[in-house]
Amino acid sequence: MTPPPPQVDARLAHDTVRTVTLRLMPLLGLMYLIAYIDRQNISYAKLQMVGDLGLSESAYGLGASLFFLGYFLFEVPSNVIMERVGARRWFARIMLTWGLITILLGFTQNTAMFYALRFLLGVAEAGFFPGVLFALTLWFPQSHRARMIGWFMIASAVANAVGAAIGGALLDLDGLLGLKGWQWVFVATGLPALALAVVVLRILPDGPEQAPWLSREGRDWLARTLAFEREAGGQVEHGNPFAALLDRRVWMLASVYIAFPLAAYGLSYWLPTVVRSFQVSNTLNGVINIIPWVVTAFALWWVPRRAARSGDQVWHVVVPGLVAAAALVLSVVLPGAALKFACLCVAAAGMFSAQPVFWSLPATFLKGASAAAGIAAINSVGNLGGFIAQNTVPLIRDRTGSDLAPMYFLAACLALGASLMFVVLSALRRDAARRSVPSGPRPESVPGPSVAAR
Repeated sequence: MTPPPPQVDARLAHDTVRTVTLRLMPLLGLMYLIAYIDRQNISYAKLQMVGDLGLSESAYGLGASLFFLGYFLFEVPSNVIMERVGARRWFARIMLTWGLITILLGFTQNTAMFYALRFLLGVAEAGFFPGVLFALTLWFPQSHRARMIGWFMIASAVANAVGAAIGGALLDLDGLLGLKGWQWVFVATGLPALALAVVVLRILPDGPEQAPWLSREGRDWLARTLAFEREAGGQVEHGNPFAALLDRRVWMLASVYIAFPLAAYGLSYWLPTVVRSFQVSNTLNGVINIIPWVVTAFALWWVPRRAARSGDQVWHVVVPGLVAAAALVLSVVLPGAALKFACLCVAAAGMFSAQPVFWSLPATFLKGASAAAGIAAINSVGNLGGFIAQNTVPLIRDRTGSDLAPMYFLAACLALGASLMFVVLSALRRDAARRSVPSGPRPESVPGPSVAAR
């Protein structure tokens, strides 16, 4: 039986969400910033390590893509374990292992070692991003999640900007203390993960009940609100969390999502190479690469808020995706380096800003360990897009001799994925109508979060 709606104390609700946001989101954002820098540092190390290790472009692409294979294989088990042992210990373990492996990448001796460490890095980091998405379902009511995911993902844009700035500068440390520039890229970006693992272990609560900075009234309101949403929304928790992998709604969302990481990783891994065609130094290359991620950060802030005001979900996933696809094509056909680069800035913003509203959908029909497994499954399939991009993009580049020709492939995949969102959300609406009960949400409503601004 669906519980009655909790009594809403507007002041208590506002203060509770504000406290959780201020206490939790900066730490989660910092964790993601470091994770993303560790994930993207190879795009800058590539500019030197390919020559030093004697790698072809295709061999580099395979090694870079093995990260996503390890991530794919271990992401769902990692998220299920996190749901059982708690976010604090599991996130600390993830950061400790990925920091160590990142540092070891700085001492790569040959192709085989490069391949092995990239795969292990994916295994180590598996579960972090979907783990945070699942953790947000334990802390925030539905109406706030898209906005919080947007704030969290801004860290990825900041990470790309910071990584761009420091990646180029670290390359110019070539020879310092006997290390190559590309070795400094890995060592310097791996150390912060080790330090933050200790911080996470000490201060990150597993959930609201373990948060000493949250009042008893705030914890009670949050527990009642989340319980009501789970029951009224018809969310499912399977007896075996891995059964979520057989839920057709999970696979429908995964089929759409794969296009976004495919395009994003294809772009972000090769953007420094594109900018290098401007004939600038490594340091200036990094500085120029800050620009797309500043634009992306603004889009990640603006799109979820516009979705909140309009109450629309479909177009706030579809339109940014289609705009990004068009911008990728224009980056090839328009003349002049400045116009091409401007198009890539727009493309980056579109690829990322579509995702906060998208990621608010899985928790509307799954809960508990099933939500942990389902979110991880969607993300792991999506990260196969990174595997595809890292093999297909260099292959197209090798065949054509152009850094921009692969953008046609990325644009086609992104346009297809964004267009399929219409089909997927239509199916989710029908499913919600079948499962709805009189005290639950109205059958005609979209089975996603109410992203109304609070």
